[in-house]
Amino acid sequence: MSEISGAEFKQQLRDGSPKMGLFLNAHTPTVAEQLAHSGYDWLLVDTQHGPMDHEKLSAMICSIGSGGAKSMVRVGGFDDRPGIQQALDLGSDGVLIPYINSAEEARQAVSCARYPTFGTRSVYFPQRSTNKAGLLGYVGPANDNIIVALQVETASCIENMAEIAAVPGVDILFLGQNDLCMSMGLYEKYEFPHMYTSDELGAATDKLVTEARKNDVILGLFLFGTDRVGEFLDKGFTFISIGNDLHHVLTQAAAHVTALESIAEEKGKSWTRRPTALF
Repeated sequence: MSEISGAEFKQQLRDGSPKMGLFLNAHTPTVAEQLAHSGYDWLLVDTQHGPMDHEKLSAMICSIGSGGAKSMVRVGGFDDRPGIQQALDLGSDGVLIPYINSAEEARQAVSCARYPTFGTRSVYFPQRSTNKAGLLGYVGPANDNIIVALQVETASCIENMAEIAAVPGVDILFLGQNDLCMSMGLYEKYEFPHMYTSDELGAATDKLVTEARKNDVILGLFLFGTDRVGEFLDKGFTFISIGNDLHHVLTQAAAHVTALESIAEEKGKSWTRRPTALF
């Protein structure tokens, strides 16, 4: 199967074809490579919350590419020009920019990821991003191929959503329900996990969906697990993460230790998992 371009990838998302992915928080190229061969459409290296430096990021992007998945990098923020530059120069297919609160911040984020005259990304050669197609072969269509996703995770972002969604060059608006609930004070108002099905979060999500559709912007979302994937597919979300690599490890480990407890009980043996706060 031939690799599709970033522009084709985005068009498929806009046409309603889901692309499922996973965040990577373990700073290991080995895990990244294995997950790149697992069938996910895209993998995102999370430099915002993960401990990877640029050298480790470079190796992880290579590992993702070996499996054919699209690679994304979550950077520090709209003002993280060095982080955005490194992610794209190292060959990432796109960036996720967190904590967007205003249209001006959105414009700055887009500018860092697009070449002039649309943006202000610096041109350089040779580097990994230009290895396959050469300088002009990469730079020429890069503004169409690079995936720019902005994270929707604050009350201010929802308040300014009409202006943010209309910023040229925004490809994906990516809903982060955890931080958005925090920002809206819903963790204080509701007992976990009822904030995620609250009227307030529902109204905020509806506003996001409405403004994204007006501007032909792709809807993205972070979930833990698959329980609500169908619900958000119905809402028009197509770029969906179902957690991260560490969460995958924990849930699979939980399944194994639960099975071991049952087996031990069936055989009349005394074995229970060691106490843990994680599951």
